Amino acid sequence: MDELKKAGSENNLETAVLTFWPHPRFVFNPNEDLKLLNTLEEKTLLMENYGVGNLFLKEFDEEFRNLTGEEFVRQILIDRLNVKYLIIGYDHSFGKNKSGNFELLKKLSKELDFEVEQMEAINIHENNISSTKIRKALLEGDIIKANEMLGYHYSLSGTVVHGKKIGRTIGYPTANIETENIKLLPKKGAYIVEVFVENKSYKGMLSIGTNPTVNGEKLTVEVYILDFNGDIYGENITVKFRDSLHDEIKFEGLEKLVERLDEDKRLTEEFNF
Repeated sequence: MDELKKAGSENNLETAVLTFWPHPRFVFNPNEDLKLLNTLEEKTLLMENYGVGNLFLKEFDEEFRNLTGEEFVRQILIDRLNVKYLIIGYDHSFGKNKSGNFELLKKLSKELDFEVEQMEAINIHENNISSTKIRKALLEGDIIKANEMLGYHYSLSGTVVHGKKIGRTIGYPTANIETENIKLLPKKGAYIVEVFVENKSYKGMLSIGTNPTVNGEKLTVEVYILDFNGDIYGENITVKFRDSLHDEIKFEGLEKLVERLDEDKRLTEEFNF
């Protein structure tokens, strides 16, 4: 994004990002239970926060998936978007049967009068960053590693819905967050999060799991918001993951659960946001 804005400024060009919906893997592998790092709404907000001038959304359908790499360049990038400067990832391929790549773009750039730049891989701890590795870190509960690769704090958004209200009986009332089904949830467990409610931020303890201590079965996402007691049922809230506390635990009764919640609260209060 920084390189994009720099190229736009130096060449007096509008900045734009082209993305697809639905995710191509939904089309190629409809039976795959793919979970996304960002919903379309979250991706749009990220682009806005990065200062991208335009976000183009192309429907990824049967007709589009059958375009060759060269057809994609001519019909979409040039005829539709009038691209003058193109930036692609280090391992990017496109078009039917992955027929498009950096070499094809270099060849066509002379004829179609545009510049093309290929970014180098970004490494952390001698590993190339990829969405696959980020997903793996989240599914292992390694929030620190995932956030480091993302360059921002992984987040979830959703509507606050009514739950079993067991938390309020033990002094830890939680907000149950109904998230989109396609959104990737980190590993079951407890996490330190930053909670955004009505444009204000609070410290929070978030649990992903089935509440095994009270023999729960349904997977829920619940957050206890520190120093907050407002009624937010029906409100949309966002949580940003800052660190993990522990894996999901089945305690021998509510007393042991409360002891652990007290400890989690202490760690959350001491966490440097």
